[in-house]
Amino acid sequence: MKTIKIKSIVILLTVLMFSITGCDNDLDEIVYSTITEQTYNYSSSDFAPNIVGAYAPIYENDVFGRWQTQELTGCCIALPANVTGWDDGGIYKKLMFHNWNSESMQVGQLWTKNYRGIVLCNSAIDRLENDIIPAPSPQEKELAIAELRALRAYYYWMICDNFGDGPLVITTSQELTEKSSRQEIYDFIVNELEEVVPNLSEVQGAELYGRINKWAGKTILANVYLNSEVYTGTAKWNECIEQCNDIINSGKCALAPIFKDPFLTAGAESSKEVLFTIPYDYDRGIVGNFLFMNSWHSELQKKYNTVYPPNAAGGPKGVTQFIDTYQEGDSRLEDSWLMGPQFDADGNQLYGIYDLPGEPLVFSKDLPDGKYTNEMEGYRMGKYEVPMGSQWSADSDIPLLRYAEVLMMKAECLLRTGQSGAGELVTQVRQRAFKDDPSKATVTDEELMEDSSFDWGLVENYEITDQGDQTPVQFGRMFDEWNWEFAWEGYTRRNMIRFGVYTTKSWLSHEPNGDYRAVFPIPESVITSNPKLVQNSNY
Repeated sequence: MKTIKIKSIVILLTVLMFSITGCDNDLDEIVYSTITEQTYNYSSSDFAPNIVGAYAPIYENDVFGRWQTQELTGCCIALPANVTGWDDGGIYKKLMFHNWNSESMQVGQLWTKNYRGIVLCNSAIDRLENDIIPAPSPQEKELAIAELRALRAYYYWMICDNFGDGPLVITTSQELTEKSSRQEIYDFIVNELEEVVPNLSEVQGAELYGRINKWAGKTILANVYLNSEVYTGTAKWNECIEQCNDIINSGKCALAPIFKDPFLTAGAESSKEVLFTIPYDYDRGIVGNFLFMNSWHSELQKKYNTVYPPNAAGGPKGVTQFIDTYQEGDSRLEDSWLMGPQFDADGNQLYGIYDLPGEPLVFSKDLPDGKYTNEMEGYRMGKYEVPMGSQWSADSDIPLLRYAEVLMMKAECLLRTGQSGAGELVTQVRQRAFKDDPSKATVTDEELMEDSSFDWGLVENYEITDQGDQTPVQFGRMFDEWNWEFAWEGYTRRNMIRFGVYTTKSWLSHEPNGDYRAVFPIPESVITSNPKLVQNSNY
C-alpha cells in the first residue's frame, strides 16, 4: 500500500501518546517528560493522527491474535510440529484440538488488541467531542467522530464474535466494570452502526484506504446481521440483505478483474473490491505481512531472494480434507496455495535439508495427521504476494473486508430465506476463478443447498479412521464456496460456527470438544485484574 499520506513518524508518536490509556492502572504513572497529554497544546495538525492512531491495534502484527484464532481452530489450515520444531509448548495444537484455556497466548492477544482499540477510540472521540483537538471544520469533526464510532463498533464486533460477553465501555473512565452480555454488546454494535454509517465518507480507496468508510461500515453491519442468530438466537437475514443491497447498488464497489489483485503489494489501494484492509508498507515502519515466513520452508529464500530465510521447515499448511474439496479447474487453488516442486530464482530444483535431506523439495497435499509432518508435507501460503527481495515480512496488505464477501453474504441470506438469486451472485464471484472454462463457474441455487464436499473424519496415518458426525451440512455447498474464496483470510472459524460444524465435526486430528468452544474464555490475567468479571461458562 503506497498512498496513505500520514507519515510513519506521526503515526508512531500518536500511538506512543495514546498507548498510556491502554495500560493497566495498578501502578503509579511515571512521567519521563515535562510534556504530558494535559500540558501538550493540540492543534488542527493533530486532527488526522488522532483518528489514525485508533487503528494502531489493527495495523500491528495480525498473526498471533486474530489470524491464528480464526484459522488454526478451523478445518482449512493446520500447524503440526515437525523436525524443526513448531510445537512451542503445544500452543498451536491447543487451538487445532480446541483445548485452549484462559491462559492461551493467542486468546489473550485477541482480547487485548481489541480492547486496546476500544480504549483508543474512546480517547480519540473524547478529544474531538470536547474540542481538546480542534477540527478543521464542524463537518470534518462530525465525519471523524462517525468514523471512530464505526471503528469502535468493529472492535466490539470482534469481542462479541469471539468472546460473547465482555465489558461495554464507551467513555475514558478507568473504573472497573462488570461484563455485559453478548446481546447487549450486539445491540450496541447495531445501534452505533445504524446511527453513524449514513454519516461516513463514500470515498472508496485513495486517502481513506485502510480506514472505515460507508461501504466498510455497511459490510461490518451486514456481517453482524449475518451472524445474528449465533449471537442472539434471532436471525436477521433480511436485514443483512438490505445492507448488501445498499453496497451493491451504490456502484462504488466491484470485484477485481483478477482474483489475486487485492493481495498484491501495489494497486490494492485503488481497488473497488478492498473495503477494509491492514495496510502494510516498509516505509511506514509498521510490522508487515509475515504469513509466508511462518508457512514457507527456509529454502524458499532462494526462490524469492528474501533477506531472511523463512522459519525452518515452515508451520501453517493446508488440511488435506479441505484441499480435496476444490473443484477441477478452480484457479483459486493455485492462487491461494504454494504446492508441488519448488525451484530457486534461476529455475534450479530446491532440495530438502532437514528430515529429507537431498530429496527434491516438493510440497505434497497429504498430511498424516495434525500432530507431526515431515518438512515437505502440506501446501503452503500462496495467496499474498511476496515480492523478490522481501525482508522478514512482506508489504502486501491483508484485506479484512472484500466486496466478494458482500455478494456471498447476500447469496447465503437468500438461500436461508428461500428467495431466489443466490446462484447468480456466487457465479459472479466464481467467474474469475474459471476463466479457462467459464461454464464451470456457473452454480445454481439448488446446488448451493447440497451437502458440503468436505470429507469429515479423524485422520491417522493419512487415512480417515473415525468419520464422526456425518450429518449433512445445510447449505453445505455455500459453506464450501466461502472456504474456497476466503482461504487464509481469517473467515473459517466464524463460518464454521454459523454452518453448525465448528463443534460437531471431526477433521485431521480434531475431535469435537464441547459446544462451549464456540466462544473463547476471558483471559485469566483480565479476570485477575478485574474481580467484577465472571469467566465464560465451562472455562
